[in-house]
Amino acid sequence: MTVVVGCGAGFSGDRTDAARPLVDALMSYDAPRALMFETLGERTLAAAQLRRIKDPDSGDEPLLEEFLSPVLSDCLANHITILGNFGAANPTAACRRIQQLAQRLGHSQACLATIHGDDVRDRLHALDWQAWEGEKRSISALEQVVAANVYLGADALIEAMAQGAQVVITGRVADPSLALAPLCYYHSWAGDDWDKLAAGALAGHLIECGTQVTGGYFADPGVKEVPGMASLGYPLVEVERNGRLVVTKPPGTGGLVTEQTVKEQLLYEIHNPSAYITPDVVIDLEHVRVRQLAKDRVEVTGVRGKPAPDRLKTTVSFLDGYQGEAEISYAGPNAFARANLARETLRQRLALRCPANLRARFDLIGISSVFDGDSQLTAQTLQDAANDIRLRLAVEHADKSVVELATQELLALYCCGPAGGGGVRRHHTQRLKTASYLVPRQQVAPTVTLHGEEGNE
Repeated sequence: MTVVVGCGAGFSGDRTDAARPLVDALMSYDAPRALMFETLGERTLAAAQLRRIKDPDSGDEPLLEEFLSPVLSDCLANHITILGNFGAANPTAACRRIQQLAQRLGHSQACLATIHGDDVRDRLHALDWQAWEGEKRSISALEQVVAANVYLGADALIEAMAQGAQVVITGRVADPSLALAPLCYYHSWAGDDWDKLAAGALAGHLIECGTQVTGGYFADPGVKEVPGMASLGYPLVEVERNGRLVVTKPPGTGGLVTEQTVKEQLLYEIHNPSAYITPDVVIDLEHVRVRQLAKDRVEVTGVRGKPAPDRLKTTVSFLDGYQGEAEISYAGPNAFARANLARETLRQRLALRCPANLRARFDLIGISSVFDGDSQLTAQTLQDAANDIRLRLAVEHADKSVVELATQELLALYCCGPAGGGGVRRHHTQRLKTASYLVPRQQVAPTVTLHGEEGNE
């Protein structure tokens, strides 16, 4: 038996029309099917927690209805299970919105499930914290914590499907677990069949970033050409019971699926190829084979698995001072020299008016916005013919008024010169930082809550 899983989003803010071709393709399969939405980054979740603090009914994925409206009815009618971490900081709020959408679409009896247990903000002093590799801050040193979320695995999602959930709504789960759950459920894989769990988790890893595996992030004109960038097909993965998997995309969509696109995504953010750690299994990629079967069909075999880790990654987000940005443009003849003079003038003004512990960075966008370091040494040597330069100032300080003063100094360049500056923008915000830790698996207890009628599979 083959199980087919599609991915309709790779991050919050992804294309909201992407899932329609996926669902059309999924409906053509005579096999168990699921559709996942991965919309939750670490800072995305922290921002969601901030929204929930201001409004207890908020904190879920802002584009939730835009993602689901085009496909929810067909998924419910055709037994395509939807799994998404669009619950973010408030799975209950997301569930409520999906219930309302389902009712408007004529599916008032839809069975939804919410997964809780990832949010451990109220247990900061009760858990056994261990710093993640490279993390030097102790949990007790963090102040103004706004989010603390454990990366849950697939178990609770599998339980939700077993209870009849047609839509599974989570907060923080590991991205691959969104695909692994339906694979485990339909294939009845044992919880300690590490090779099969590794294959399922790898399937999720390959599609979790949406079009990164179908050509989007792969594209590099003149080096790696990709057709149909405006109509990229989002990925599908076909997974057999023995763990063999094939990556593909909906017919008629843009992009491409090749050995190269699959290999790039295979190695994306895995740290150690022989021990890619997920909550469900540790994946060993050393013996993986990638083979093109046909146009836009790539087979992946040979993945191995090792027992799941005893500790689960937990990301803690906290407020730490304020940051500000301000920009001004210089264009036309001698633009670089004028932008450079503005930068040096601004540097001197900040030294004159702001505390010595103000952190500041200057970028000449178009000259040194990417490759230059904080010292701007490279930019000092560049005297080319660039005639469209944007000076960017970024500052950080514990005191908001200092940040505002620093960016106001850039605003003052309008009339204080040099000549021809324009298009100023300023932005200030509290600075959100993250720290990573590990907590014992046994201290985390995910729960499943059903909403609506119990579904039948």
